[in-house]
Amino acid sequence: MGEIRVGTASWTDRTLLESGWYPASADTPERRLAHYARRFPLVEVDATYYSPPAERTAELWVARTPDDFTFNVKAFSLLTGHPTRVSALYKDLRPETDKRNVYPGDLSAQAYEEVWTRFLSALEPLAGAGKLGALLFQFPPWFTIRRDNKQYLLEVRRRCGPLRPVFEFRHASWFAEGNRDETLDFLREHELAYVSVDMPQGHRSSVPPVLAATADLAVVRFHGHSDKWTSRDIYEKFGYRYSQRELADWAPRLRELADQATETHVLFNNCYRDYAQQNASTLEGMLNSGDTD
Repeated sequence: MGEIRVGTASWTDRTLLESGWYPASADTPERRLAHYARRFPLVEVDATYYSPPAERTAELWVARTPDDFTFNVKAFSLLTGHPTRVSALYKDLRPETDKRNVYPGDLSAQAYEEVWTRFLSALEPLAGAGKLGALLFQFPPWFTIRRDNKQYLLEVRRRCGPLRPVFEFRHASWFAEGNRDETLDFLREHELAYVSVDMPQGHRSSVPPVLAATADLAVVRFHGHSDKWTSRDIYEKFGYRYSQRELADWAPRLRELADQATETHVLFNNCYRDYAQQNASTLEGMLNSGDTD
């Protein structure tokens, strides 16, 4: 069985700080990250989706974590075709527009290329230290299974190389009817890593919890099962705590997935208070002990 790393999609969330999960001594960003890294070997950085990272920030992450710690970094929203706040763009690349949000087509070709270059170059400290696990490309609900979208996956891999992109879909067409095998075969053929998800079903953004390894790295993200998934309040959207029984049901499935990959990343994105940290700790214990009771 390949190595399984378990972590969460946040270590700085306001409600996490209020939950009491951190000891009183972890009273600075540096101490909080160090405390988190003593508990888990992996974290996902989602702030980079909202604003591109600074190289200095990546340097600090390297300095504040053990040598074997891993960061997965979520791609900037513009690079996955999501609406992007003009104010989040690099100042010198902002288009002259009255729009609050823009898409890739609203930028000049030169500016768009520069966003890619700066985003990836800011991560060089992590990559150089061997601490960059993967770049998460989570696509919007309108990113359906089409030939040009498949080609964009290949373009992303080319742009990111030698860094490792992983792909999460949010439209059921990728797995509808006969498309499941087509999708997984395409990803395997091109050694593109697929991100499996556990999430509420029956919504426009819902995809089924298909577990599959399509490259040497397998990734699973747990979003919870909130009955307020469509809420604009992120704490209502992700405020779900997995039960002991749910996690016990997942443990053998994750071990089976890990048999298909060199490394498996399991991340809890139910980031409300310490739900993600507690669930990650429980599941990690189950995986390490083999216990599912």
